[in-house]
Amino acid sequence: MLPETLTPPDAELVERIRDRARFARLETVRLISIAKTGHYASGFSCAEILATLYYGVMRLRRGEPDWPQRDRFLFGKGHAAATLYPLLADWDFFPAAELDEYTRLGNAFGDHPDMTRIPGIDFSSGSLGHALSTGTGIALGTRMQNLPSNVYVLLGDGELHEGQIWEAALAAAHHKVSNLIAIVDRNEHSLDGHIDGVTGIEPLADKWRAFGWEVHDVDGHDVPELLNLLRTVSNDPVRTQPVVVIAHTVKGKGISYMESEFGWHLGWLAEQDELNAIQELSEDSRNNL
Repeated sequence: MLPETLTPPDAELVERIRDRARFARLETVRLISIAKTGHYASGFSCAEILATLYYGVMRLRRGEPDWPQRDRFLFGKGHAAATLYPLLADWDFFPAAELDEYTRLGNAFGDHPDMTRIPGIDFSSGSLGHALSTGTGIALGTRMQNLPSNVYVLLGDGELHEGQIWEAALAAAHHKVSNLIAIVDRNEHSLDGHIDGVTGIEPLADKWRAFGWEVHDVDGHDVPELLNLLRTVSNDPVRTQPVVVIAHTVKGKGISYMESEFGWHLGWLAEQDELNAIQELSEDSRNNL
């Protein structure tokens, strides 16, 4: 359980995380410009989540993507991988220059992550619904090996329409996989439209509790709040359940004409639109990013 009072996070670290989230968004625009198609809005909604995990929470070693005691990360919504790749390069898991040929013939980096070709990718995802099952297995495996690793699984809220998610939720709770932390990117939109208009998933927190999980809600763009919560649940020495964090986000966050507009789930920016997007993302004060 969380303490009643959380410790304020370090201001310098918070600004570092915000900076890396901006960097990830700008790099997403650049990479999709190379590919001529991609998932802007899905990546933008989880940029703060990814940056908080990689710079403030996860146990990692620079330049050592296969360090056995590292924390693992599985990206259920793997179609947003263009937002993750720049952070892995920033950790020196591979040369950043490899991203300059993103999606080109022979390049390892595609629209979805490939664990057999990309250092730092723990699961080849994108076929929605499988990451939580795999994360449960990895968490059980690290526990059997007495490793100190936590396993983080980032899920899209549209992904929760997949039945396998709930099979995994049952299994993780039954086996008390307490080193498993799921994060739901609750941006309320999918390719098909508003999540609860396609298939309702509320009351979401109550559903996870009923399945035996410890549940927390957070503003997924509020870096201090997100950092405090994820650090606290990650370091809880008495936790006996898997944890899910429902992170309330805005799809397309950072670009005014993309925000909560499900049509930008997949697309490509014309030259002037791209320049406008870069300008918006570079104006830190506008969206408090």
